[in-house]
Amino acid sequence: MSIQRAAAIVLRQFFLIRGSLSRIFPLFVWVAIDIILWGFITRYFSSFSAPGLNLLPSLLGAVLLWDFLTRVMQGVTMAFFEDVWSRNFLNVFASPIHISEYVGGLVLSSIATSSVGLLVMVAVASAAFGLSMFSYGVLLVPFLLVLFLFGIALGIFGSAVVLRLGPSAEWFVWPIPAVISPFAGVFYPVSTLPPWMQLISHLLPPSHVFEGMRTIVAGGSFSGTTLLWGMGLAVIYILLACAFFMSVFRHAVRTGLIARYSAESVS
Repeated sequence: MSIQRAAAIVLRQFFLIRGSLSRIFPLFVWVAIDIILWGFITRYFSSFSAPGLNLLPSLLGAVLLWDFLTRVMQGVTMAFFEDVWSRNFLNVFASPIHISEYVGGLVLSSIATSSVGLLVMVAVASAAFGLSMFSYGVLLVPFLLVLFLFGIALGIFGSAVVLRLGPSAEWFVWPIPAVISPFAGVFYPVSTLPPWMQLISHLLPPSHVFEGMRTIVAGGSFSGTTLLWGMGLAVIYILLACAFFMSVFRHAVRTGLIARYSAESVS
């Protein structure tokens, strides 16, 4: 795998973003609006909650972490969709680039865009509502890493779905975080879910992150085994997503699907 070829994909995204205000705008504006909206909701809930109960690190922190995962996923899919919308696949794969280098470039692009979003969210939450990310301690780093890995897995999976079914299938991709969120226990403990939902929840890496976050905010001790389980699941999902993308790509090349790529139908 050539880092230079993967970096070329990142450079293409940089030139696209640099030359378009409509691409720069979503990097920081929507995440800032999200944090401001949920920050005031949290402040309102705190006004009639039990004395001594601080909802800020648990509720607003959950919003911030979930938004980070969503931005990571969208960082991959949006970079992929740029080639979908411009019908650029034949140009990309007519070059010497390998599919692993292309996917690596999508991931690097996501790292850059999601980092911008994370910095904006942390800055707004800290300046406007006094949320300190240091309240989660050193576990904040592995928490973010698990969410990042799972977001990358979702992004690669979503890109593969669109590559297989066609550009119209992008509408199957946007709702993925919303579909997963009830099972991930973003705003409530997993124990509040019915048993069948809890079973699914334990197989999702984010649920272990948010359970750990609530435990730390409540002053409890968080099990490292649970965090390792979440990390292992995230790695497995990335490997499965990459294998799925590779399989779809080989099918697209073998059947000539890339050459017939159109925006009219989902097949």
